[in-house]
Amino acid sequence: MMQAFWLTNVRLDKGFETGDDGVFHTISEICHLKIEDGKIAIIVSANEPIDTTLPQEDAKGLLALPSFVEKHNHLDKTYAGATWKSCLPPKKLIDRLEFEAKEMPLMTGTTKERAQAMLQLHIKGGATHVRTHVNIDPYIGLKNLEGVRAALEEYSDRLTYEIVAFPQQGLLRTQASSLMRQAMKEGATLVGGLDPAGIDNELEGSLREMMDIAVEADADVDIHLHDPGTLGFYTIKRLLDLTEEAGWQNRMAISHAFALGDVSMEESSDMADRLSQLGTMIMTTVPINRAMPPVPMLHAKGVQVALGYDGFYDSWSPYGTGDMLDKLNRLVERYRWVDEKSLVQSLYFITGGKTTLDKNGNRAWPKVGDVASIVFAESSCSAEAIARKSRRAAVMFKGKIVHGALERMEETK
Repeated sequence: MMQAFWLTNVRLDKGFETGDDGVFHTISEICHLKIEDGKIAIIVSANEPIDTTLPQEDAKGLLALPSFVEKHNHLDKTYAGATWKSCLPPKKLIDRLEFEAKEMPLMTGTTKERAQAMLQLHIKGGATHVRTHVNIDPYIGLKNLEGVRAALEEYSDRLTYEIVAFPQQGLLRTQASSLMRQAMKEGATLVGGLDPAGIDNELEGSLREMMDIAVEADADVDIHLHDPGTLGFYTIKRLLDLTEEAGWQNRMAISHAFALGDVSMEESSDMADRLSQLGTMIMTTVPINRAMPPVPMLHAKGVQVALGYDGFYDSWSPYGTGDMLDKLNRLVERYRWVDEKSLVQSLYFITGGKTTLDKNGNRAWPKVGDVASIVFAESSCSAEAIARKSRRAAVMFKGKIVHGALERMEETK
Protein backbone atom coordinates (compact mmCIF):
# COMPACT_ATOMS: atom_id res chain seq x y z
CA MET A 1 0.00 0.00 0.00
CA MET A 2 1.34 3.43 -0.96
CA GLN A 3 1.76 6.10 1.67
CA ALA A 4 -0.81 8.88 1.63
CA PHE A 5 0.32 12.48 1.22
CA TRP A 6 -1.00 15.94 0.42
CA LEU A 7 -0.14 17.55 -2.91
CA THR A 8 -0.49 21.23 -2.09
CA ASN A 9 -0.87 24.38 -4.18
CA VAL A 10 -1.94 22.66 -7.38
CA ARG A 11 -3.48 24.87 -10.07
CA LEU A 12 -6.71 23.44 -11.52
CA ASP A 13 -9.07 24.72 -14.19
CA LYS A 14 -12.18 26.01 -12.41
CA GLY A 15 -14.49 27.21 -15.18
CA PHE A 16 -15.16 29.77 -17.89
CA GLU A 17 -15.99 33.42 -17.43
CA THR A 18 -16.84 36.20 -19.85
CA GLY A 19 -14.19 38.90 -19.91
CA ASP A 20 -14.57 42.60 -20.54
CA ASP A 21 -13.97 41.83 -24.20
CA GLY A 22 -17.08 39.61 -24.27
CA VAL A 23 -14.98 36.50 -24.89
CA PHE A 24 -14.91 33.34 -22.75
CA HIS A 25 -11.76 32.92 -20.67
CA THR A 26 -10.64 29.98 -18.56
CA ILE A 27 -10.25 30.68 -14.87
CA SER A 28 -8.23 28.53 -12.50
CA GLU A 29 -7.83 28.10 -8.76
CA ILE A 30 -5.20 26.75 -6.40
CA CYS A 31 -6.17 23.56 -4.59
CA HIS A 32 -4.77 20.87 -2.33
CA LEU A 33 -5.12 17.21 -3.30
CA LYS A 34 -4.86 14.29 -0.92
CA ILE A 35 -3.26 11.34 -2.72
CA GLU A 36 -3.90 7.91 -1.27
CA ASP A 37 -3.00 4.54 -2.77
CA GLY A 38 -2.22 6.23 -6.07
CA LYS A 39 -5.62 7.91 -6.35
CA ILE A 40 -7.04 11.34 -5.61
CA ALA A 41 -8.89 11.01 -2.29
CA ILE A 42 -9.76 14.63 -1.44
CA ILE A 43 -9.79 17.95 -3.34
CA VAL A 44 -10.04 21.17 -1.32
CA SER A 45 -9.45 24.83 -2.07
CA ALA A 46 -6.09 26.18 -0.97
CA ASN A 47 -8.07 28.75 1.01
CA GLU A 48 -9.05 25.95 3.38
CA PRO A 49 -6.30 25.02 5.85
CA ILE A 50 -5.41 21.33 6.08
CA ASP A 51 -4.74 19.89 9.52
CA THR A 52 -2.65 16.82 8.88
CA THR A 53 0.40 14.89 9.95
CA LEU A 54 0.79 13.41 6.49
CA PRO A 55 3.74 14.39 4.26
CA GLN A 56 3.16 17.37 1.97
CA GLU A 57 4.57 18.05 -1.49
CA ASP A 58 4.27 21.61 -2.78
CA ALA A 59 3.28 21.87 -6.46
CA LYS A 60 4.13 25.60 -6.41
CA GLY A 61 1.12 26.61 -8.47
CA LEU A 62 1.91 24.30 -11.38
CA LEU A 63 -1.11 23.46 -13.53
CA ALA A 64 -2.38 19.88 -13.30
CA LEU A 65 -3.48 18.13 -16.49
CA PRO A 66 -4.60 14.50 -16.89
CA SER A 67 -1.63 12.48 -18.08
CA PHE A 68 -1.46 11.76 -21.80
CA VAL A 69 -2.27 8.65 -23.81
CA GLU A 70 -0.16 7.75 -26.86
CA LYS A 71 -2.36 5.54 -29.05
CA HIS A 72 -0.23 4.82 -32.11
CA ASN A 73 3.48 4.17 -31.85
CA HIS A 74 6.30 1.89 -33.03
CA LEU A 75 8.80 1.35 -30.23
CA ASP A 76 10.75 -1.24 -32.18
CA LYS A 77 11.64 0.94 -35.16
CA THR A 78 13.30 3.96 -33.57
CA TYR A 79 16.91 5.06 -33.89
CA ALA A 80 16.56 6.69 -30.45
CA GLY A 81 19.55 6.11 -28.21
CA ALA A 82 21.86 5.67 -31.21
CA THR A 83 23.99 8.11 -33.19
CA TRP A 84 21.97 10.60 -35.28
CA LYS A 85 21.18 9.74 -38.86
CA SER A 86 18.42 10.77 -41.23
CA CYS A 87 16.57 8.39 -43.53
CA LEU A 88 16.37 7.71 -47.24
CA PRO A 89 13.88 9.86 -49.19
CA PRO A 90 10.57 7.95 -49.24
CA LYS A 91 9.48 6.15 -52.37
CA LYS A 92 6.53 3.81 -52.72
CA LEU A 93 5.33 2.10 -49.54
CA ILE A 94 6.44 -1.28 -50.81
CA ASP A 95 9.98 0.03 -51.39
CA ARG A 96 10.09 1.39 -47.84
CA LEU A 97 8.99 -1.98 -46.47
CA GLU A 98 11.75 -3.78 -48.35
CA PHE A 99 14.34 -1.33 -47.04
CA GLU A 100 13.11 -1.73 -43.47
CA ALA A 101 13.21 -5.52 -43.69
CA LYS A 102 16.92 -5.34 -44.59
CA GLU A 103 17.78 -2.57 -42.12
CA MET A 104 16.02 -3.70 -38.96
CA PRO A 105 18.26 -6.70 -38.12
CA LEU A 106 21.31 -4.41 -38.48
CA MET A 107 20.13 -1.52 -36.29
CA THR A 108 22.45 -0.19 -33.60
CA GLY A 109 21.70 -1.29 -30.04
CA THR A 110 19.16 -3.79 -28.83
CA THR A 111 15.43 -3.38 -29.38
CA LYS A 112 15.01 -3.05 -25.62
CA GLU A 113 17.56 -0.22 -25.38
CA ARG A 114 16.06 1.74 -28.25
CA ALA A 115 12.50 1.23 -26.99
CA GLN A 116 13.51 2.48 -23.56
CA ALA A 117 15.05 5.61 -25.04
CA MET A 118 11.79 6.27 -26.88
CA LEU A 119 9.69 5.59 -23.79
CA GLN A 120 11.70 8.09 -21.82
CA LEU A 121 10.85 10.77 -24.38
CA HIS A 122 7.15 9.91 -24.17
CA ILE A 123 7.15 10.11 -20.38
CA LYS A 124 9.06 13.40 -20.46
CA GLY A 125 6.26 14.82 -22.60
CA GLY A 126 3.57 13.59 -20.21
CA ALA A 127 2.42 10.22 -21.60
CA THR A 128 1.72 7.47 -19.07
CA HIS A 129 0.05 5.07 -21.49
CA VAL A 130 1.44 3.78 -24.80
CA ARG A 131 -0.06 1.57 -27.48
CA THR A 132 2.82 0.29 -29.56
CA HIS A 133 2.79 -1.72 -32.77
CA VAL A 134 5.61 -4.27 -33.07
CA ASN A 135 6.76 -5.81 -36.34
CA ILE A 136 5.94 -9.51 -36.66
CA ASP A 137 7.32 -10.89 -39.91
CA PRO A 138 9.61 -13.62 -41.29
CA TYR A 139 12.58 -11.24 -41.36
CA ILE A 140 12.59 -10.30 -37.68
CA GLY A 141 10.43 -13.09 -36.26
CA LEU A 142 9.44 -12.43 -32.64
CA LYS A 143 12.73 -10.74 -31.72
CA ASN A 144 11.28 -7.24 -31.64
CA LEU A 145 8.33 -8.37 -29.56
CA GLU A 146 10.70 -9.86 -27.01
CA GLY A 147 12.72 -6.63 -26.78
CA VAL A 148 9.73 -4.30 -26.60
CA ARG A 149 8.07 -6.45 -23.94
CA ALA A 150 11.22 -6.34 -21.84
CA ALA A 151 11.40 -2.55 -22.13
CA LEU A 152 7.75 -2.07 -21.25
CA GLU A 153 7.90 -4.45 -18.30
CA GLU A 154 10.86 -2.50 -16.94
CA TYR A 155 8.86 0.72 -17.27
CA SER A 156 5.65 -0.73 -15.81
CA ASP A 157 6.06 1.44 -12.69
CA ARG A 158 5.94 4.52 -14.93
CA LEU A 159 3.24 3.74 -17.50
CA THR A 160 0.65 1.29 -18.76
CA TYR A 161 0.79 -0.19 -22.23
CA GLU A 162 -0.72 -2.25 -25.04
CA ILE A 163 1.22 -4.23 -27.65
CA VAL A 164 -0.15 -4.73 -31.17
CA ALA A 165 1.24 -7.63 -33.20
CA PHE A 166 1.80 -5.85 -36.50
CA PRO A 167 2.40 -7.69 -39.82
CA GLN A 168 4.35 -4.76 -41.30
CA GLN A 169 5.41 -6.70 -44.37
CA GLY A 170 1.89 -7.90 -45.13
CA LEU A 171 -0.11 -10.64 -43.42
CA LEU A 172 -0.66 -12.75 -46.55
CA ARG A 173 2.20 -11.33 -48.62
CA THR A 174 4.78 -12.83 -46.24
CA GLN A 175 2.61 -15.66 -44.90
CA ALA A 176 2.93 -14.26 -41.37
CA SER A 177 -0.20 -15.86 -39.90
CA SER A 178 1.58 -18.50 -37.82
CA LEU A 179 3.99 -15.92 -36.42
CA MET A 180 1.09 -13.63 -35.60
CA ARG A 181 -0.66 -16.43 -33.73
CA GLN A 182 2.51 -17.16 -31.80
CA ALA A 183 2.93 -13.46 -30.98
CA MET A 184 -0.53 -13.44 -29.42
CA LYS A 185 0.62 -16.24 -27.11
CA GLU A 186 3.86 -14.45 -26.19
CA GLY A 187 2.74 -11.07 -24.96
CA ALA A 188 1.00 -9.17 -27.76
CA THR A 189 -2.39 -7.92 -26.62
CA LEU A 190 -3.97 -6.74 -29.90
CA VAL A 191 -3.99 -8.03 -33.47
CA GLY A 192 -2.78 -5.65 -36.16
CA GLY A 193 -3.13 -5.51 -39.90
CA LEU A 194 -1.90 -3.54 -42.91
CA ASP A 195 -3.58 -2.41 -46.15
CA PRO A 196 -5.33 -5.64 -47.17
CA ALA A 197 -5.65 -4.43 -50.76
CA GLY A 198 -2.60 -2.21 -51.23
CA ILE A 199 -0.04 -4.57 -49.66
CA ASP A 200 -1.60 -8.03 -49.52
CA ASN A 201 -3.46 -7.55 -52.83
CA GLU A 202 -6.25 -9.68 -51.40
CA LEU A 203 -8.68 -7.46 -49.52
CA GLU A 204 -11.21 -10.07 -48.45
CA GLY A 205 -8.77 -12.82 -47.57
CA SER A 206 -6.47 -10.55 -45.59
CA LEU A 207 -9.30 -9.02 -43.53
CA ARG A 208 -10.80 -12.42 -42.77
CA GLU A 209 -7.45 -13.88 -41.72
CA MET A 210 -6.81 -10.92 -39.41
CA MET A 211 -10.25 -11.32 -37.84
CA ASP A 212 -9.77 -15.09 -37.46
CA ILE A 213 -6.56 -14.50 -35.50
CA ALA A 214 -8.29 -11.92 -33.32
CA VAL A 215 -11.25 -14.20 -32.56
CA GLU A 216 -8.97 -17.15 -31.78
CA ALA A 217 -6.93 -14.99 -29.38
CA ASP A 218 -9.99 -13.12 -28.03
CA ALA A 219 -8.09 -9.91 -28.76
CA ASP A 220 -9.00 -6.42 -29.96
CA VAL A 221 -7.85 -5.24 -33.40
CA ASP A 222 -5.95 -2.15 -34.60
CA ILE A 223 -5.33 -2.11 -38.36
CA HIS A 224 -3.13 0.29 -40.33
CA LEU A 225 -5.15 1.49 -43.32
CA HIS A 226 -3.25 3.84 -45.63
CA ASP A 227 -5.11 2.92 -48.84
CA PRO A 228 -6.79 6.13 -50.07
CA GLY A 229 -10.00 7.06 -51.83
CA THR A 230 -12.70 4.59 -52.80
CA LEU A 231 -10.40 1.60 -52.23
CA GLY A 232 -9.70 2.56 -48.64
CA PHE A 233 -13.30 3.55 -48.07
CA TYR A 234 -14.56 0.19 -49.31
CA THR A 235 -12.01 -1.54 -47.08
CA ILE A 236 -13.47 0.27 -44.07
CA LYS A 237 -16.94 -0.85 -45.11
CA ARG A 238 -15.89 -4.49 -45.35
CA LEU A 239 -13.98 -4.26 -42.08
CA LEU A 240 -17.11 -3.01 -40.32
CA ASP A 241 -19.14 -5.80 -41.92
CA LEU A 242 -16.72 -8.34 -40.46
CA THR A 243 -16.68 -6.53 -37.12
CA GLU A 244 -20.44 -6.92 -36.90
CA GLU A 245 -20.33 -10.50 -38.14
CA ALA A 246 -17.77 -11.49 -35.48
CA GLY A 247 -19.48 -9.55 -32.69
CA TRP A 248 -16.35 -7.41 -32.29
CA GLN A 249 -18.20 -4.19 -31.43
CA ASN A 250 -16.13 -1.81 -29.29
CA ARG A 251 -13.02 -3.88 -30.05
CA MET A 252 -11.90 -2.42 -33.38
CA ALA A 253 -9.59 0.50 -34.22
CA ILE A 254 -8.51 1.85 -37.59
CA SER A 255 -5.22 3.71 -37.68
CA HIS A 256 -4.67 6.46 -40.26
CA ALA A 257 -7.93 5.87 -42.19
CA PHE A 258 -6.90 8.45 -44.80
CA ALA A 259 -9.79 7.41 -47.03
CA LEU A 260 -12.30 9.08 -44.70
CA GLY A 261 -10.77 12.38 -45.74
CA ASP A 262 -10.60 11.52 -49.44
CA VAL A 263 -14.31 10.95 -50.08
CA SER A 264 -17.19 13.41 -49.89
CA MET A 265 -18.30 14.72 -46.51
CA GLU A 266 -21.68 13.05 -47.06
CA GLU A 267 -20.02 9.65 -47.51
CA SER A 268 -17.77 10.20 -44.49
CA SER A 269 -20.75 11.29 -42.42
CA ASP A 270 -22.69 8.15 -43.27
CA MET A 271 -19.66 6.02 -42.44
CA ALA A 272 -19.17 7.90 -39.17
CA ASP A 273 -22.64 6.84 -38.09
CA ARG A 274 -21.69 3.23 -38.57
CA LEU A 275 -18.29 3.63 -36.92
CA SER A 276 -20.04 5.11 -33.90
CA GLN A 277 -22.70 2.38 -33.78
CA LEU A 278 -20.02 -0.33 -33.79
CA GLY A 279 -17.72 1.46 -31.35
CA THR A 280 -14.85 1.54 -33.84
CA MET A 281 -12.03 3.91 -32.92
CA ILE A 282 -10.02 6.05 -35.32
CA MET A 283 -6.35 6.74 -34.60
CA THR A 284 -4.72 9.65 -36.42
CA THR A 285 -1.23 11.08 -36.44
CA VAL A 286 -2.47 14.42 -37.85
CA PRO A 287 -0.50 14.30 -41.12
CA ILE A 288 0.37 17.53 -42.88
CA ASN A 289 0.99 16.11 -46.35
CA ARG A 290 -2.27 14.34 -47.14
CA ALA A 291 -5.96 14.12 -46.36
CA MET A 292 -6.87 12.89 -42.89
CA PRO A 293 -10.06 11.72 -41.19
CA PRO A 294 -12.45 14.65 -40.53
CA VAL A 295 -11.90 14.72 -36.77
CA PRO A 296 -14.52 17.36 -35.81
CA MET A 297 -17.31 15.54 -37.63
CA LEU A 298 -16.28 12.11 -36.33
CA HIS A 299 -16.10 13.42 -32.78
CA ALA A 300 -19.49 15.13 -33.07
CA LYS A 301 -21.05 11.83 -34.17
CA GLY A 302 -19.64 9.96 -31.20
CA VAL A 303 -16.70 8.22 -32.88
CA GLN A 304 -13.80 7.80 -30.49
CA VAL A 305 -10.78 9.54 -32.01
CA ALA A 306 -7.30 9.38 -30.48
CA LEU A 307 -3.90 10.72 -31.48
CA GLY A 308 -0.57 8.98 -31.80
CA TYR A 309 2.91 10.21 -32.60
CA ASP A 310 3.56 7.16 -34.81
CA GLY A 311 7.21 6.28 -35.33
CA PHE A 312 9.66 9.11 -34.90
CA TYR A 313 13.33 9.30 -35.68
CA ASP A 314 13.42 6.06 -37.66
CA SER A 315 13.77 4.76 -41.22
CA TRP A 316 10.44 6.39 -42.12
CA SER A 317 11.06 9.90 -40.80
CA PRO A 318 13.76 11.88 -38.94
CA TYR A 319 11.17 14.19 -37.35
CA GLY A 320 9.48 14.34 -33.97
CA THR A 321 10.04 14.23 -30.25
CA GLY A 322 7.27 11.99 -28.97
CA ASP A 323 5.60 14.92 -27.20
CA MET A 324 1.83 14.36 -27.34
CA LEU A 325 1.11 17.99 -26.49
CA ASP A 326 3.00 18.94 -29.63
CA LYS A 327 0.80 16.54 -31.62
CA LEU A 328 -2.35 18.02 -30.09
CA ASN A 329 -1.12 21.52 -30.88
CA ARG A 330 -0.92 20.50 -34.55
CA LEU A 331 -4.51 19.24 -34.42
CA VAL A 332 -5.97 22.41 -32.90
CA GLU A 333 -4.02 24.58 -35.34
CA ARG A 334 -5.17 22.52 -38.32
CA TYR A 335 -8.83 22.95 -37.38
CA ARG A 336 -8.46 26.51 -36.09
CA TRP A 337 -9.73 25.69 -32.62
CA VAL A 338 -8.69 29.04 -31.20
CA ASP A 339 -11.32 29.76 -28.52
CA GLU A 340 -10.99 28.68 -24.88
CA LYS A 341 -13.73 26.06 -24.97
CA SER A 342 -12.40 24.35 -28.08
CA LEU A 343 -8.86 24.29 -26.73
CA VAL A 344 -9.89 22.85 -23.37
CA GLN A 345 -12.13 20.24 -24.99
CA SER A 346 -9.34 19.13 -27.32
CA LEU A 347 -7.56 17.45 -24.39
CA TYR A 348 -9.99 14.59 -25.04
CA PHE A 349 -7.86 13.39 -27.96
CA ILE A 350 -4.66 12.77 -25.95
CA THR A 351 -6.03 11.78 -22.54
CA GLY A 352 -8.27 8.84 -23.27
CA GLY A 353 -11.35 11.06 -23.27
CA LYS A 354 -10.64 13.33 -20.29
CA THR A 355 -10.97 17.12 -20.29
CA THR A 356 -10.48 19.47 -17.35
CA LEU A 357 -13.80 21.25 -17.98
CA ASP A 358 -16.98 20.10 -19.66
CA LYS A 359 -18.73 22.19 -22.30
CA ASN A 360 -20.72 24.00 -19.60
CA GLY A 361 -17.58 25.02 -17.74
CA ASN A 362 -17.96 22.56 -14.87
CA ARG A 363 -14.89 20.73 -13.63
CA ALA A 364 -14.70 17.33 -15.31
CA TRP A 365 -11.20 16.42 -14.10
CA PRO A 366 -9.86 15.78 -11.57
CA LYS A 367 -12.52 14.14 -9.46
CA VAL A 368 -12.26 12.20 -6.22
CA GLY A 369 -11.41 8.60 -7.10
CA ASP A 370 -9.43 9.44 -10.25
CA VAL A 371 -6.02 7.82 -10.60
CA ALA A 372 -3.32 10.32 -9.68
CA SER A 373 -1.57 10.27 -13.06
CA ILE A 374 -0.90 13.94 -13.67
CA VAL A 375 1.13 16.24 -15.92
CA PHE A 376 2.35 19.41 -14.18
CA ALA A 377 2.72 22.32 -16.60
CA GLU A 378 3.94 25.88 -16.22
CA SER A 379 0.73 27.48 -17.38
CA SER A 380 -2.25 29.49 -16.16
CA CYS A 381 -4.84 27.05 -17.59
CA SER A 382 -5.14 24.05 -19.89
CA ALA A 383 -6.10 26.17 -22.92
CA GLU A 384 -2.80 28.05 -22.64
CA ALA A 385 -0.85 24.84 -22.09
CA ILE A 386 -2.23 23.39 -25.34
CA ALA A 387 -1.86 26.52 -27.45
CA ARG A 388 1.62 27.39 -26.15
CA LYS A 389 2.92 23.83 -25.61
CA SER A 390 3.87 24.85 -22.10
CA ARG A 391 6.87 23.32 -20.35
CA ARG A 392 6.09 20.24 -18.32
CA ALA A 393 7.94 20.41 -15.03
CA ALA A 394 6.95 16.96 -13.78
CA VAL A 395 4.91 13.87 -14.59
CA MET A 396 3.18 11.73 -11.96
CA PHE A 397 2.03 8.14 -12.44
CA LYS A 398 -0.33 6.68 -9.85
CA GLY A 399 0.86 9.11 -7.20
CA LYS A 400 4.58 8.79 -7.94
CA ILE A 401 6.72 11.39 -9.73
CA VAL A 402 8.27 9.53 -12.67
CA HIS A 403 9.84 12.49 -14.47
CA GLY A 404 11.09 15.92 -13.48
CA ALA A 405 10.34 17.73 -10.24
CA LEU A 406 7.70 20.06 -8.79
CA GLU A 407 9.77 23.13 -9.55
CA ARG A 408 9.07 26.21 -11.63
CA MET A 409 11.37 27.94 -14.07
CA GLU A 410 9.15 30.99 -14.60
CA GLU A 411 6.23 32.79 -13.03
CA THR A 412 2.74 32.19 -14.38
CA LYS A 413 1.28 35.43 -15.66
